[in-house]
Amino acid sequence: MKFTQPKLPYAPDALAPVISQTTVEYHYGKHEKTYVDTLNSLIEGTEYADMPLEKIITSSSGKLFNNASQAWNHIFYFFQFAPDGQKEPGGALLAKIEETFGSFDDFRKQFETAGATLFGSGWVWLSADDKGSLIISQGPNASNPMTQGLRPLLVFDVWEHAYYLDWQNRRADYLHRLWDIVDWSVVEMRYGL
Repeated sequence: MKFTQPKLPYAPDALAPVISQTTVEYHYGKHEKTYVDTLNSLIEGTEYADMPLEKIITSSSGKLFNNASQAWNHIFYFFQFAPDGQKEPGGALLAKIEETFGSFDDFRKQFETAGATLFGSGWVWLSADDKGSLIISQGPNASNPMTQGLRPLLVFDVWEHAYYLDWQNRRADYLHRLWDIVDWSVVEMRYGL
């Protein structure tokens, strides 16, 4: 199986000013494409050639894991955004956020803090366990909560290439502004309860 990079469901300039067209073109258009291309070259002729991407992530290590997970993580990240998406969660997800974190605002603060305090590069995740409980986690490099048996719901990329062209060294400002473009209908669908 050859993996392909899906076309974004919005124009490259649609997320500005939070994520500029230049960042989308470099981050998704070039950076993510390299992960997908490298992944395809690494799995060719191996036991991983016909595996779903999620299975590769949970069963590989080293260079293969890094490229598979980064390919998946970036698609997951970019496809949770919309220029005019649902601005807040509702239903079962909102109820679980309030139960777990106190309020939606408290959740956002805790999530931003997890992203701002991650040393170096990586990701901050909202995930659910098999009972629907919510967990905020941070992880370096190509980390992915699927390796711990969790189901990712939302992710913010805290590698410098995700924000440096637009926000320079102001990671906390970037994280705070990402809420403006999160489409909570996507996150609710991922939660699925």
